[in-house]
Amino acid sequence: MKINNKNVKISIIAIAVVVFFTILLGVSFAITGDITLLYWGVPTIILLAVIPMALNYMSQSQYAQMQPIYEREAKPVRIKLINLTMIGQAVRIEGVVERVHFQFLNRPQYIVADRSGEIAVKMFTTPGEDIRKGDIVEVLGQVMKRYIFGGDAVVNCVSIRKISKKIETKGKA
Repeated sequence: MKINNKNVKISIIAIAVVVFFTILLGVSFAITGDITLLYWGVPTIILLAVIPMALNYMSQSQYAQMQPIYEREAKPVRIKLINLTMIGQAVRIEGVVERVHFQFLNRPQYIVADRSGEIAVKMFTTPGEDIRKGDIVEVLGQVMKRYIFGGDAVVNCVSIRKISKKIETKGKA
């Protein structure tokens, strides 16, 4: 669903919760015949669908507001040079998407590679466009640790977009 040029999505898990409670409400009403179940149940089910969509919209709005700041401040960096000493720095990387994970949760994680190496790029909202394996992308984000108390460096993505540029990956000629 598009709201103000934002592609708002509800995750598969949220849809499953709405379906589960709709069935539960239907069965409960069929067994008891109590109309007050519908007075409370139907608005609750509507809220179960609307709240995740609203949160997704607000998250995308925040990322859209941060994008101009990152476009201005992010420095172009080769993936191999990104390390834990760069935590908190805004970076701009270009590369090929080698893998995509967790799109069904609206929290996609990409493995992006250039000729120097590869890095995990985590996004905590739905991206503005559909990014798939093999796409050449530009990523704006901030370097962070993979885990709170350790792990390697990853990029917390603010913006990912397809670009029309040829990039060779490490193992391919």
